[in-house]
Amino acid sequence: MNQINPKKLLNSKWTAITPVRKEKHFIVTEITFDENDAVLSCTIEAVMSKRASLIDWHDLKDTTHWLLGWK
Repeated sequence: MNQINPKKLLNSKWTAITPVRKEKHFIVTEITFDENDAVLSCTIEAVMSKRASLIDWHDLKDTTHWLLGWK
């Protein structure tokens, strides 16, 4: 289980364990917080294709799908 601080999530780098469309490395490009500093939305962008997608930031904690940093 990856430990994630929502305040430090922006611009963090992630590696997908099972790449899809040859997209392996990602960077968090946008975070939206509510008035209580809870994360409302998280956008990740594939480094190679620049394809952006919304993701539940809690999914990044799952080490069977994501590794912190670029490996």
